[in-house]
Amino acid sequence: MATVKKSVAVLGLGSMGAALAEALLAAGHEVAVWNRTPGRAEGLVARGARRAGSVAEAVRAGEIVLVCILDYGDIGPLLEQQGGGREALQGRVVVNVTNGLPEEARAMAERVTALGAAAYLDGGIMAVPEIIASPEAFVLYSGSREAFEAHREVLDAFARSVYLGEDPGLAPLHDLALLSAMYGMFGGFLHAAALVRSAGGPVAEFTTTLLQPWLGAMAGGLPAMAAQIDSGDYTVTGSPLAMQVAHDSIGEVSRAQGVSPDLYAPLFALMERRVADGHGSEGLAGLVELVHPR
Repeated sequence: MATVKKSVAVLGLGSMGAALAEALLAAGHEVAVWNRTPGRAEGLVARGARRAGSVAEAVRAGEIVLVCILDYGDIGPLLEQQGGGREALQGRVVVNVTNGLPEEARAMAERVTALGAAAYLDGGIMAVPEIIASPEAFVLYSGSREAFEAHREVLDAFARSVYLGEDPGLAPLHDLALLSAMYGMFGGFLHAAALVRSAGGPVAEFTTTLLQPWLGAMAGGLPAMAAQIDSGDYTVTGSPLAMQVAHDSIGEVSRAQGVSPDLYAPLFALMERRVADGHGSEGLAGLVELVHPR
């Protein structure tokens, strides 16, 4: 089916905003762009975007207003003051992909609809600018289901679109949950890399030949752990917590090799605490009860 051409105003042309605008142009949509530093629009204008001299001009040019700026706190004033307020936003769909907190998303939804916007979607971009419009990228959305369905073809120009529900706070919550898992993985990697380096080993070779396959295999167990968390039954038949904390071998070798245990020690401390609380027969999934009790 042919793409239904729609008009989109893109506010903010940092690396991500520019990548989103480029994807929209490539998909055949009409794009108006605005940035505090006007020079950043040059390349996009050369590829067919319309340069807006103000936020209000950009907003009036788009049935969809895509906001991608650095600070969530700047969005309201940007739309209320520079954006022309109620008159300019009347009937528009605001899609905000600025990083923020769930409560900020909920407050922003109320704020833009009070200004006359027809609907609000909050988005969490799970990609770096370089992979926008590639199969690896996806974007989380929450807020107006009607707006999401009506404009999904536009949103799909960026990446695979994942709708989470009517609560605008769901996209930022899931965005931050995914990032927390990512940082946990990176923390484990950095500790492992420090151990290998402390023995004079090549970290790159260790990573490609041993660590990546190992982490891939371990990731296969995540769905089973997730099912335990949903059910509340953390019993395991192999590798119970009591066995895992019998000796702090990782901490011992780290200290012996001159590697700080700061990245690893907090998790081990939680494991010890769960065992001390009488849950030594459980697996790692039971630690969730220490960070978020039922």
